[in-house]
Amino acid sequence: MGGITGQFRSAARRAGSVTASGLLLAGLLGACVADQGDATVRPAVVRVPAEAPRTTGRERVADADHLKLVASFGGEARAPGVTRMLTEVTDRLVKASDRPDQAYAVTLLDSPVVNAFALPNGRLYATRGLVALASDTSEVAAVLAHEMAHVTLNHATARSELELRSALVSRVVADVLNDPTTGAQLQSQSRFALARFSREQELEADATGVRTLAKAGYDPFAAGRFLTALNRSTGLKAGSAAEPDMLATHPGTAERITQVTRAARRIGAPGIGIDDRASYLAAVDGLAYGDNPRDGAVRGHRFIHPGLGIAFEVPDGFALENTRAAVLGTTHDGNRRLLFDQIDAKEGQSLEAVLKASWNDAFDPAGFETRDVGGHPAAFALSRGKDWTFRLAAIRIGDSTYRMIMAAKGATDPDPAFRRWTATLGAVSPDETALRPLRLQVVQATSASAEELARRMAVPDRALDRFLVLNGLERGAALVPGRSYKIVAE
Repeated sequence: MGGITGQFRSAARRAGSVTASGLLLAGLLGACVADQGDATVRPAVVRVPAEAPRTTGRERVADADHLKLVASFGGEARAPGVTRMLTEVTDRLVKASDRPDQAYAVTLLDSPVVNAFALPNGRLYATRGLVALASDTSEVAAVLAHEMAHVTLNHATARSELELRSALVSRVVADVLNDPTTGAQLQSQSRFALARFSREQELEADATGVRTLAKAGYDPFAAGRFLTALNRSTGLKAGSAAEPDMLATHPGTAERITQVTRAARRIGAPGIGIDDRASYLAAVDGLAYGDNPRDGAVRGHRFIHPGLGIAFEVPDGFALENTRAAVLGTTHDGNRRLLFDQIDAKEGQSLEAVLKASWNDAFDPAGFETRDVGGHPAAFALSRGKDWTFRLAAIRIGDSTYRMIMAAKGATDPDPAFRRWTATLGAVSPDETALRPLRLQVVQATSASAEELARRMAVPDRALDRFLVLNGLERGAALVPGRSYKIVAE
């Protein structure tokens, strides 16, 4: 059994699909800033074998790819001030880069996730979640400089060509030479090689980005500050204690922080360069924060999806995170977790059969039950693993089928809390149908107390921690009266 993390990952994968064109587009992406694992690698030596098939390049990236990518991240965000800031920063970085002749176009994506990436033709992308997490213009510039480095170093092209060559070799050995065992071994080896290749590219882009950042006059230590904020932000997410991925395309965030800080120190001491904090705060004031209500939104212990017309409340102690594939929840100690998603059901298929088809592990025969939830038919099941105990339900509302899963560590049966949770699933209230997004608000501190501003944060949990991360502050830091800070407001 893969455990709660493995099962929930599988559930999220089943909830969404990836097309062949999506895979091609993913191969062309320069990188994202998300922390995806930990690994130790040597300085990058990025070379593509001469015999690699020359089948990728900027000419393959069409406007259609751009449109697909933007659509997959919720479309373009309507924030003229932020878009103008990103464009001005990019223009300044281009002049200081190794390729001042390269043309770039930057797009702000309407997504709450913290992410940025580049296409080989010079298209740069940053999410509003990333912009919100930054503390000043220099941190945003650090991310853009990193992504520009992927373009100037031809990382996406190099990686795509190596992937194609590896796949070609494995296929020839397996099919043409009729040796599927060796072909599978080569494919496995190539996965490790490609992962290391990608991690090396990330470190190379980090080093190049810091140099460009400093040449443009920005604070080169901003790269380390932003990665620190990213690391802390990840730790605040529901269910963030995920299993490390040894095939991650990125080095661990801690390693990257060490590397970019060393690179900045080689340039000068802390205090050099500008952070342009005032301009940044002016641009982000009023920026939408968190989930877009059209994709569902978390408000306290309640999840609301006006588009689907459904809502539910989780028991006290759970923190929720709304992802593209599912709503995830966890208690602070990580001993209880939950998942809510929408699943496919074949015509005429019983809800019990739907549950069995969506779950990898065995069910306890005594745990099956059918009853109504809020007037809707539902099937319930129990699954006991080595380390976790699961309660599951499939509930049919109209033409849609929803799945609810709660897990408790060990042999403890989460059924009482699970029944309370499933009983709350129902229609959105009239005042929730016009749900508005949360927004960043720039306010001035009236005292040195961070707790004072944290109490104004419209977040479901850990308001002080979220306020500190949002403003690049450490716990125990004193605010400067009269200085501006970001909060999340209704």
